[in-house]
This record gives sequence, C-alpha cells and structure tokens, in this order.
Amino acid sequence: MWWIYALLSAVFAALTAIFAKIGIKGVDTDLATGIRTVVILMLAWIIVFYKGSNHSIGSLTKQNWTFLILSGCATGLSWIFYFKALQLGKVSQVAPVDKLSVAIAIVLSVVFLGEPLTLKSASGAALIIAGTLVLIF
Repeated sequence: MWWIYALLSAVFAALTAIFAKIGIKGVDTDLATGIRTVVILMLAWIIVFYKGSNHSIGSLTKQNWTFLILSGCATGLSWIFYFKALQLGKVSQVAPVDKLSVAIAIVLSVVFLGEPLTLKSASGAALIIAGTLVLIF
C-alpha cells in the first residue's frame, strides 16, 4: 500500500514542477513560495481537523517538535531554491537534479539513522545519480 502513496507523491511532485514553472513566470520566487506555502498550510490543517488528528497534538514530545520544526525549515528552504531553479532553468533539467534528494537521503539515512546500505539501495542511488547526469548534460 505504501507504494501507491509514493506513486501519488511522484505524480503530484511532477505536476508541482509544471504548475510552478507556469505560475512563476514574471513573479518573484520568494512571493511564489509564500503563496504556495499558505495553500499547503490551509490544506494540511483542513485534513488534520477533518481526520481529528488535532487531538493528539498534546502528546508530541520535545524531540517530535524539534525535528518537525527542522523538517519544516528544510522543506521551506528546498521550496525556495526549487522555485528559483525553475525560474532560471528548464523543468527537464531542474526536476532530475531535485530528485538527487533520493540518493542524498539514502546516504544520510546510513550516516545519521544507521540504516543498512544494501547493494540494491547503493545501486539505485548510483543509477539515480547517473540518470541525473545524463538528463542535465
């Protein structure tokens, strides 16, 4: 079941690139990121309240808060740089470089989370890197 959500994530990420490239034409990318963030904020909280997840906010630990805030900061910076890259480059070049995050995440998961680096995940990361290089050059 996880792969269905992952596939949907990929489809919507692809649509994000297309919609953003059209939407940022002649617009300051920081303003565009701000608008996008407000939309995401509203959508996320609508889902939280619809599902009743807001009742468990009191059970979050200091560690939960710290790393969720850090994750939010990383996401925000990612979006800011992504929009700027889209404004300056082609979607067909920017999107593959952005997807290097998969290979980087594999390396970081090994270093910081102690996840095993299998031949399969190492090969996949190498192929992502190779594919990115092919698409950008």
